[in-house]
Amino acid sequence: MTPTLTTILQLSVAERIQLAEDIWDSILAVPESLKLTEGQRQELDHRLNSYRQHPEASIAWAEVKKRIRSLA
Repeated sequence: MTPTLTTILQLSVAERIQLAEDIWDSILAVPESLKLTEGQRQELDHRLNSYRQHPEASIAWAEVKKRIRSLA
């Protein structure tokens, strides 16, 4: 069964966040399928360099998820 947008929107915010995470995890399971444009690669390099220069300004992914879930 393929869920429709209407079905998905009937889920709670927490359930939709979990669904988005599950979908993203399934994409990451096949990293070779992610093709970046040159612009995307440059942006990622820029962000990585920024992180390396100022790691204290970043927020751990676990903390970001915790904050998002607290909004649900």
